[in-house]
Amino acid sequence: MTSPADPPIGGGSSGQKKLKLLAVTACPTGIAHTYMAAEKLSQAAESLGIDMKVETQGSIGAENVLTDNDVREADGIIIAADKDVDRSRFAGKRVLSVGVSEGISRPEQLIKQVQSAPVHGGGAGGGSAESTAAGSGGGGGGRERSVAYKALMNGVSYMIPFVVVGGLLIAISLSLGGHTDPKGGLVIPDDSFWMHVNQIGTIGFTLMVPILSGYIAYAIGDRPALVPGMIGGWIANTGELYDSKAGAGFIGAIVTGFLAGYLVLWIKKVKVPKFVQPIMPIIVIPIIATTALGLFFIYVIGKPISWVFEHLTSWLSGMTGTSAILLGAILGLMIAFDMGGPVNKTAFLFGAGLIATGNQTVMGMCAAAIPVMPLGQGLATLIRKRLYSEQERETGLASLFMGFFGISEGAIPFAAARPAQVIPANMLGGAVAGAIAGMASVKDAVPHGGPIVAVLGAVGGVPMFFVAIAIGSVVTALTTVTLVDLTERKRSGAPLVEAPGGHGGPEPVLAGVGATAGGAAVAAGSLEKQPTASAAASPAPEQGQEQQGQEQAGEVLSGYLTRQTVKVQLAADDKEAAIREMAALLAATGKVNDVEELVQTALRREAQGTTGLGEEIAIPHAKTDAVDSPIVGFARSAEGIEWGALDGTKAKLIFMISVPEASAGDEHLRILALLSRKLMDTGFRERLVAAPDDAAILDVLREVQ
Repeated sequence: MTSPADPPIGGGSSGQKKLKLLAVTACPTGIAHTYMAAEKLSQAAESLGIDMKVETQGSIGAENVLTDNDVREADGIIIAADKDVDRSRFAGKRVLSVGVSEGISRPEQLIKQVQSAPVHGGGAGGGSAESTAAGSGGGGGGRERSVAYKALMNGVSYMIPFVVVGGLLIAISLSLGGHTDPKGGLVIPDDSFWMHVNQIGTIGFTLMVPILSGYIAYAIGDRPALVPGMIGGWIANTGELYDSKAGAGFIGAIVTGFLAGYLVLWIKKVKVPKFVQPIMPIIVIPIIATTALGLFFIYVIGKPISWVFEHLTSWLSGMTGTSAILLGAILGLMIAFDMGGPVNKTAFLFGAGLIATGNQTVMGMCAAAIPVMPLGQGLATLIRKRLYSEQERETGLASLFMGFFGISEGAIPFAAARPAQVIPANMLGGAVAGAIAGMASVKDAVPHGGPIVAVLGAVGGVPMFFVAIAIGSVVTALTTVTLVDLTERKRSGAPLVEAPGGHGGPEPVLAGVGATAGGAAVAAGSLEKQPTASAAASPAPEQGQEQQGQEQAGEVLSGYLTRQTVKVQLAADDKEAAIREMAALLAATGKVNDVEELVQTALRREAQGTTGLGEEIAIPHAKTDAVDSPIVGFARSAEGIEWGALDGTKAKLIFMISVPEASAGDEHLRILALLSRKLMDTGFRERLVAAPDDAAILDVLREVQ
């Protein structure tokens, strides 16, 4: 029942215009939630007598795209998304922005709410933070963490190309055009070709920090937050503005990014006259937010930063007579902490300043620690590839190259994505390298670090210099993968926020390895191939021949699901056991070459965010070369299995989809979309539950085609 003051729902009374609504659904890691939300909203609209068109933005691209005419005629728009959705096309319309889970769990309420939602003023972007504010019910703290996480990863994804391009151009120019100079470190002749290449690379590095800050702010506050975020990041990185020899670096950029984003959100809530509203997002908000943030950083945050690092330098100066091992460890910790930030620069400037006094051992400690972070993080992507996305592995190779040339900023993307794991690992490795260099009295005659200075003849004690770097890098790499492993295994029992994959774009629904946020862990120890597992799970020859004939007559879902991959009743009573049981079911086809890796990939996907979709449904999935071709399995659980579903129901209908890496964008994604939609049909689910055997189950599943 609606009160007399409520807008009318539907168009039941004669002469009353039928309500027309639009919706956009999207989720960051795939398409299952995207299509289930779309189907739920469509069903709710139909039951209320409302016309609704839903645009889905899944891994196979946007479908059922809303046209200008659709928007013009619409009475309101519902955005049920956990990723950025361009809202500029909805200017002048009522827009309700919520998370994709709310589109699944409470579609009727959203349809009622959108009729009194605020009119969108014309900004762009997804409005992640607005989605949180718009939602109702519990879980607000979790959604806030999700917003913050996605904002951070948005900034990291845009920053990475600047780090890679800037760092590699600087490294190339130093290696091909530079030479050592006792007073100037690695020097490139002025006005030479390689100096111009170096300057271009320096521009990339200079832009890196404001880009990180700007796109964190953009993910929170949309387009009006981009300018204050970028300018705030520039200020944070420019220590001269607040009397500091070293700027606040990427850590300062993260701070300014969040400050700018939430400041803009706060300003947006201020009610202004109607004639001012059109210029708010393009003039008023950026100017006010930029000025306020800039002055706040310079006068409130910047001054304490300057004071702290001036006194830190004085403290280090008093340590030169103490144990060289202790001093080396402290300098290594500082060098590794923020990779070019104020702590790093304080230690570096301390070491560089002592070269002129004839003390080259302090710079030798710093020089050994400088490359440990990029080398260690690059090495980590090689020794445990399964923990990293493809783009992270590519960044790891670039990081190794930068590490050779003493460019510590090469590790920043990893530290920004996983600060709690990467920064401690970096610091431990840096401390080890610095301590070994101090113990061996390694000397460096130029203010630079990394293997390149030894190659060019500026280092005294070259063998121990390389030993220090090698041990420190290995310590960093092993500590990183251990901490990531432990952290993700602790989280595997609880749903995590869904990560923007691949830095800057959504991961396919079957993403087995997480995005830059952290991949998920594999089990401790090596995951050995199990070629015998498939054979062990395979049926007897006679049974196999019989099943082959049944498969040819009983394939559904484009042949990905057969009678051989259907199980009427699971024996498992928890999520991991169910995934293992279904992996064994899929292995019976002979298409699985590594059962354990299939299981671990599916569990890593669960650690990113539950695949329990509500309505007693779960669709675990894995993108991995542990399978030779796409396979789909289906099983039922009479008692239900706790899967962390959005609506709290236990999973009784479980589909498991496994595809090779190369099949990440093919037909199986469209099939999953069809399956997700069909599963929203109550009658279809009831028929699946009631089917007495595997043949009957296949008959029901043919309805999906």
